[in-house]
Amino acid sequence: MENNTSLQQQLLEAGVHFGHLRKKWNPKMLPYIYAEKKGIHIIDLNKTVECLQETALALKNIAKSGKKIMFVGTKKQAKEIVTECAQRVNMPYVTERWLGGMLTNFNTVRKSVKKMQSIEKMLNDGSFDNITKKERLQLSRDKDKMEKVLGGIAQLGRVPAALFIIDIGHEHIAMSEAKRLGITTFGMVDTNCDPNKVDFPVPANDDATKSIAIITNYITAAIAEGLAERQAEKSEEDESEESADNATRFSVDEEGDADGGRRGKPGAPKRRVPAAGSGGRKPALKK
Repeated sequence: MENNTSLQQQLLEAGVHFGHLRKKWNPKMLPYIYAEKKGIHIIDLNKTVECLQETALALKNIAKSGKKIMFVGTKKQAKEIVTECAQRVNMPYVTERWLGGMLTNFNTVRKSVKKMQSIEKMLNDGSFDNITKKERLQLSRDKDKMEKVLGGIAQLGRVPAALFIIDIGHEHIAMSEAKRLGITTFGMVDTNCDPNKVDFPVPANDDATKSIAIITNYITAAIAEGLAERQAEKSEEDESEESADNATRFSVDEEGDADGGRRGKPGAPKRRVPAAGSGGRKPALKK
């Protein structure tokens, strides 16, 4: 992670400090506003850096624990950035329309995902060769339509542990579903939004492409760092288990060798006493 001064300079160059017009502001954003210039609110970048580092640390810990973080950004400016960053760390994402009930009715959404995957599999293995061209074309269109909306969550097997949202005002349905299920929310908050609605707000300009890119890339770097630490810990545990198994096996082999040595040590030969009537000298008879 870079120091605060250089990070603050980068945020300034990306235009993260530009807010909305004064007439559109939300009074609850007052602690994060530095000043007003020509009717536009200026966001305090010191607060932005502080909140961004806090958010990055929390997301890093979630990624380190092996849980999933869903990226949500359906705005035109955020689609490509969110898709690229989420794919980089292998996390689910939503960049098209947010389906109502995507979290609260997750089982039904999973059925649609499975249907999409089954159609794709059947198209690839030639199972649809026996159906008509019209039916095959219709199924291909259905698959493309579902993939556009559900492609980002195709590998998501359970409800995610956290949501990173680009514009909490624009994604109010996702916010309400996450709140209902108790999912931790992280989001970019502009001067026209309520920061109390999100668990970890990052005051920033959520309309400019450069601003969205620098915040999302910083968050993605923190998640990647958490995943790398998790992988390193897993490798260390595997190595320690392997060394422990080898040590146990070596001690067992040594004990076996010692026991074999004790059993194989030659001793004094025992004298064989013949039984009565089994040959040899007969016992004397009593008179």
